[in-house]
Amino acid sequence: MDARVSDLFASGNGHGSGSPGVASNVKPGNGYGVASKKASAKNKKSKARFSRTFKPSNNTPYLPPEAEEGNIEYKLKLVNPTQYRFEHLATQMKWRLQEGRGEAVYQIGVEDNGMLVGLSEEDMRASLKTLHRLAEKVGADITVLREREVDYDSDIPRKIAEVLIRKVPDDQQFLDLRVAVLGNVDSGKSTLLGVLTQGELDNGRGRARLNLFRHLHEIQTGRTSSISFEILGFNSKGEVVNYSESRTAEEICESASKMITFIDLAGHHKYLKTTIFGLTSYCPDFAMLVVSANTGIAGTTREHLGLAMALKVPIFIVISKVDLCTRATVERTVRQLERVLKQPGCNKVPMVVASTDDAVTAAQQFAQSPNITPIFTLSSVSGESLDLLKVFFNIIPPLSNSKEQEELMQQLTEFQVDEIYTVPEVGTVVGGTLYSGICREGDHLVVGPTDSGQFHKLTIGSIQRNRSACRVLRAGQAATLALGNFDRSLLRKGMVMVSPEMDPTICWMFEAEIVLLFHAKTFHKGFQVTVHIGNVRQTATVEAVYGKEELRTGEKAVVLFKFIKHPEYLKVGAKVLFREGVTKGIGHVTKLLPIAQYRQSQSEDEEA
Repeated sequence: MDARVSDLFASGNGHGSGSPGVASNVKPGNGYGVASKKASAKNKKSKARFSRTFKPSNNTPYLPPEAEEGNIEYKLKLVNPTQYRFEHLATQMKWRLQEGRGEAVYQIGVEDNGMLVGLSEEDMRASLKTLHRLAEKVGADITVLREREVDYDSDIPRKIAEVLIRKVPDDQQFLDLRVAVLGNVDSGKSTLLGVLTQGELDNGRGRARLNLFRHLHEIQTGRTSSISFEILGFNSKGEVVNYSESRTAEEICESASKMITFIDLAGHHKYLKTTIFGLTSYCPDFAMLVVSANTGIAGTTREHLGLAMALKVPIFIVISKVDLCTRATVERTVRQLERVLKQPGCNKVPMVVASTDDAVTAAQQFAQSPNITPIFTLSSVSGESLDLLKVFFNIIPPLSNSKEQEELMQQLTEFQVDEIYTVPEVGTVVGGTLYSGICREGDHLVVGPTDSGQFHKLTIGSIQRNRSACRVLRAGQAATLALGNFDRSLLRKGMVMVSPEMDPTICWMFEAEIVLLFHAKTFHKGFQVTVHIGNVRQTATVEAVYGKEELRTGEKAVVLFKFIKHPEYLKVGAKVLFREGVTKGIGHVTKLLPIAQYRQSQSEDEEA
């Protein structure tokens, strides 16, 4: 990652001085974002989006050629296929659904090379009918996302259609995506989540966010200080399923085929460690950065954007409170964001979403290219453009493909402990994410490391996901596990529960290759920082900086860290994020010094 991301970290607020533009702004009107550079230059001059009417004259519009892998399929037409062809198409649909982990997009009227040919009204109807039959055969539901006309100076209007096909995999209850919610204090994060998940608009004084708060002081101050989770479901037809019709969490899980889990993080600088912990330990698929239209980029906005980029979490932006501002103020905030996103450290391509068409395009392009950054402008009070955000959430596919998940599921079980509770009549309960393997009720695991580097045996009682019972937990899923009468005092955040066959590497010391993003003075041996590695959060001392006496802002080096409280379970290659006051840095673990080696070196020092 570019060391210039330090620009984002260096200043808590201000408007940034980065160069005004690297990438051109995406104009998303053509649902396909595919015109050539020359064509886009012409469009800019004429300010006419040919896409709105979808009638290009000279240059034929193209999509990128169809990929063998992935969940997008092009079909010119599907009119009265033979039985053999029908079976072949059904197998193909199963493959695309598997690639998209339960979701596939079919472009009808498009050749395999991406040329938008289009179909007559009659052929389109017949093709969609065949698609319905195919979906029925494989047990999926289909939704037509949009239809567009293409015109090649012919008398008959020709159309192309984009269709979303969704089928919850047989071994899953619903498709699951995790979205971390970032942004400065008072930007409207909790209110927006309250409106999305409760289905009722806000009254302008924060009524919508009250159900999200977990502590009395949060209700009194209106500021989130802890991590809370909210769910928004979509059924197989793409309709929103939330708490609006006095549903319980169990009912939402039963009727939803896709579930968005929002991780509501704190905006205030005082709670930065909580926000970083939420980003590193809960492995969000995406991050939603909420910016208030009337204040623009202020406070921790820049820092949160930098954190998401450092951890390589794809980010999209929501500008809230547009009902409080004039159109000119909103546009000024959009321009300010575009300027920051185009800076050399970011290299993002902003894409303002103004219609349903744009939202569909944004969801697809955002998943394919991490540089695309959709920007939504909405209000939680008037409800303006909220529907566009819901369309975006409904269509957005999971980032990891089925192959990666299958590989993780075949490994030994590893569950990261993020939260610990004591529940009356249930006993000790731990919350967290299953990093690899499969976890079932009654499984025997070991948990640790303790202060002495030991592991304790335990048995999994019941499992719950999104507040509803679940029998099997698979790699990448978050859940809470009941541990019965296991002693809570033996547990702490940052521990792991692993399969007894695994031989976990426990270490006091580790080496990491780091980039110092921002530091007021110099970074040298003996310096103490708070280190975040996945769900591990602990103070560590810098034992050595290899090849250099000291480090300054923007410099790279391999550094030896030593934990000061207790040993931790780490992996080579894990992302490291450390901070201390204004000092911030990122990097990755390059070498572990297991406890045995550490004790050996200690005894050698004593002998010397």
